Amino acid sequence: MFVRLSHTFVQKMKLNSAVFHSIFTPELKKLAAIFTNYGYDLRLVGGAVRDILDGKKPYDLDFATSATPDQMKKIFEKENIRMLNTNGEKHGTITARINDRENFEITTLRMDISTDGRHAEVKYTTDWKIDAARRDLTVNSMYLSLDGTLHDYFNGYENLKDRKILFVGDTELRIKEDYLRILRYFRFFGRITNDPNMHDNSALKAIKNNASGLSLISGERIWSELSRILSGNYAEEILKKMLDLGLAPFIGLPEKDDLDIESFEKICQLRSRYDFNPISYIAVLLKDENQIMRFHSRVKLSSYERDLALFLINSKLESKISLKYYQDLIVCKKEKLSYIIEFLKFKEEEDLIKKLESWEIPVFPINGHTLRSYGIKNGKQIGFILNKMKKIWVKSDFQLNKEDLLVKLPDITAKLKNEVS
Repeated sequence: MFVRLSHTFVQKMKLNSAVFHSIFTPELKKLAAIFTNYGYDLRLVGGAVRDILDGKKPYDLDFATSATPDQMKKIFEKENIRMLNTNGEKHGTITARINDRENFEITTLRMDISTDGRHAEVKYTTDWKIDAARRDLTVNSMYLSLDGTLHDYFNGYENLKDRKILFVGDTELRIKEDYLRILRYFRFFGRITNDPNMHDNSALKAIKNNASGLSLISGERIWSELSRILSGNYAEEILKKMLDLGLAPFIGLPEKDDLDIESFEKICQLRSRYDFNPISYIAVLLKDENQIMRFHSRVKLSSYERDLALFLINSKLESKISLKYYQDLIVCKKEKLSYIIEFLKFKEEEDLIKKLESWEIPVFPINGHTLRSYGIKNGKQIGFILNKMKKIWVKSDFQLNKEDLLVKLPDITAKLKNEVS
């Protein structure tokens, strides 16, 4: 069914699928009844609608409503519904906790007054089409009433069925409103398409023309989207397309000619066998520590991601691949087992991975307290003796126990005296 509305067509259809009915918890039923009783429209929006239409049960349910935040607050206060995260109110979002079991984020319909490529000044509206028009992609611009009625203002359902990713309305304008939409285009392209080459040419042209706008976007937001692209479908094809369009310098990467494309292609070929951390794709793509640190300064990696990337970049040409070598790294140099496993995936060392994953990491049986009980009080002397004992312990394949090592104490202290004298 299509309804004429302001020079566009609104597709309306009624859902009656098992996936749709599966979302109706007692809490959602209560929320729906509250909005119905007070005369305000409440609809599912965005990813939840897309997933339900795709036959997938959504993880998160986001809602839009014709009620303003103040009206929602009055309703919830009257119904003794607890509200959380009041910071969302300035963006038009109220979070209601129903029955102390389930949280629901409900956002008032909005229209953009002005945008600067990062933020938008908005005002509230009761027009669903206007709210849909400010969204990024057609597959994200649909609403689903809780009676099962789909409200589709921009042909999102047809695009979803055709596995197409298109911007809502004017592509260039949508991108200039928020340049992060460039990366969101590629993320949803990987999620929806069945063909990694089936891009919308007008979208690619607009992305290329506006690539520099990504320099306005915070590193955290860049990495949030990029890491999901790298973890998603067609990561190899999508990232290469992004590089061809000139996005690299604006997301912290060198130009394509200064990247290790061959290693990147190899890790992508291994995706069917291994799950890789998103930063691993970047680490093998880059060539040295300086490139890693420049990328880190742009996107603000976590300390774990930064250190994993540095470990991988330094291990890239590693020729010493043996169980004992990596055991020594873990015990003596305190390298994280997860870093080593990630590297060995790239090297396709199945046997070593299994052995390390089943290996119980031994604990060095001597510490400073042990040596103090033998009358050694000087901190430097304790450090010297522990270092010597650990080397002996490692050489024994971690077999020597506390008593075995303490037998060596007289010889080590003698060597210490000789070195001092």
